[in-house]
Amino acid sequence: MKHLILSLAAAAALNIPPVLAAACSLHSPAYRLALLELYTSEGCSSCPPADRFISGLRNDGAVVLSEHVDYWNYIGWKDPFSSKTFTDRQRWLSDLAGSRTIYTPEIFVGGKEVRDWAGSVPDVVKRINAQAAQADISIALGVVGAAGLPVEVRASSAYEGKLYIALVESGLASQVVAGENRGRLLRHDFVVREWLEPVALSAGGKPRSVMVSKVLALPAGATAGRLGISAFVQSDKGQVLQALALPGCGGS
Repeated sequence: MKHLILSLAAAAALNIPPVLAAACSLHSPAYRLALLELYTSEGCSSCPPADRFISGLRNDGAVVLSEHVDYWNYIGWKDPFSSKTFTDRQRWLSDLAGSRTIYTPEIFVGGKEVRDWAGSVPDVVKRINAQAAQADISIALGVVGAAGLPVEVRASSAYEGKLYIALVESGLASQVVAGENRGRLLRHDFVVREWLEPVALSAGGKPRSVMVSKVLALPAGATAGRLGISAFVQSDKGQVLQALALPGCGGS
């Protein structure tokens, strides 16, 4: 996948709003990209190896999200990236699998848990990449301004599902001073910093196309080159129909 650098003329021809002119954009391929979700916490002593594992996943056919849960915050260290939203999502995925247990680190690929993640993830991703996409996604990013990062995401599918959009940041580091990881410098990539309300791709049982256009405020201390947008379409039964990620314009 390559970034498409849009000129002002090309942006006009494609009917892209001026706020996104001269920005980068990406369209999902015909095959399915895998969605890999890591549920982790800075308060979990067994999580750093999983954090390092996903940091090494580059151009591997997967859209990677690191979702920091909040249920370890009580043991002495409040994870600055944690959110109940991610705890609730982890519970939802576990409930779909018939499991009553959630834990960290836990990895899901394509909405399904992968326990032997260090050995199995590459093969699981390849199997998903061999499948045809069941949804179509495009992402366009504008140039970061005083108001934040302009984002436009479009999605369509012949199947019912919801479009999820996340603002993702890499290159993060935390000096932990309490809890199980006290005294450790933890590094993170693909951390979800903002999780937008999902948008239904069906209305009255009829599939449809949707478009989300927003200007997202940048997290404190963030730079455009470390940010990106990830989007995916997922059914209510947990099947991921397609996923896509686009780093910020000029990012790596």
